[in-house]
Amino acid sequence: MTATTEARVRSTRIPDGFIMPDFGPRQQGASSGAASGAAGATAPGEAYAGGAPAYTGPRKIAFICSKGNLDMAYPALIMGNAALSEGCEVHIFFTFWGLDMVNQKTNSNLKFTIAGNTAMHMPALGNLRPGLEHLSVPQQLGGLPGMGAFATRYFKKEMADLDIPDVPEFLDLMAAQGAHFYACRLTFDMMKLLEADLHPAVEGVISASDFIVISEGAQVIFV
Repeated sequence: MTATTEARVRSTRIPDGFIMPDFGPRQQGASSGAASGAAGATAPGEAYAGGAPAYTGPRKIAFICSKGNLDMAYPALIMGNAALSEGCEVHIFFTFWGLDMVNQKTNSNLKFTIAGNTAMHMPALGNLRPGLEHLSVPQQLGGLPGMGAFATRYFKKEMADLDIPDVPEFLDLMAAQGAHFYACRLTFDMMKLLEADLHPAVEGVISASDFIVISEGAQVIFV
């Protein structure tokens, strides 16, 4: 192993016994707990290796929503809401089928399907026989008439039982907390939408390049 390779894999031991790889200098405040204050942390305004200035503004998280299925709409909303509660600046870019999340003609009627979802299992089946709740629902059932509607109702009920709002209400709540929403110009034109179709909190129909500028300094999560 060369000296360069050894430098890349050097590690710092943390109290619980795990090994934390050294990934290079970090921005101060980017980590917490035992990892915070680690050697090599970069103070606000200090340059990273290579000369690029460290980002010194409020923590930003940017989500790119590309899916229009009901179960794929919630991850960004739930994580974004959590980020807002932690004081983060949140930006969400809706592109391709993810645009259905902010299209007022579709966002209250997003679907959940068994077809193509090999991870689908139903906790309620455990009431019939212990262990069934961990088995994947057979894919063939996804093609039966009415199964999509049944799966959607089941998913919505499970979410409602946890007091999780539906998608339109979730958007309202996040907008009230200061989240920023954007629609993808390419998808908007492709689907021949009108701005009146979009959720009122959508701040604009922008290009991917525009969002790259907006998300500068942000942690980006693709859903």
